[in-house]
Amino acid sequence: QVQLVESGGGLVQPGGSLTLSCAASMSSGVIYGIGDMRWYRQAPGGQRDEVAMIASDGFSDYAASVKGRFAISRDNAKKTIYLQMNNLKPEDTAVYYCKADRLVTSRGPRYDSWGQGTQVTVSG
Repeated sequence: QVQLVESGGGLVQPGGSLTLSCAASMSSGVIYGIGDMRWYRQAPGGQRDEVAMIASDGFSDYAASVKGRFAISRDNAKKTIYLQMNNLKPEDTAVYYCKADRLVTSRGPRYDSWGQGTQVTVSG
């Protein structure tokens, strides 16, 4: 079973910064590699929207609403992605989720694995 675990959420004032992490692991198996990984967010009453993506070669792309303020990165050795969020605004308040499109594991490929989410609240 693949697990994605997000961390780093919290309460921050407008204009502040947070860094989210998402680490992939597998019980009873080994993850050999991960393809594209993504960050999504879902505000109360809203839909889950993609915020940023990063390919295994480091190519990245962003939603227009966060371009220039957020930066996605990955550490393939640690099987972890990050989302550096700067100049946060109240409208960035949401639960943030990470997703791995495809993982190569000792138990075969796994697709569309999601984390449990981490709350980011921008207020003050």
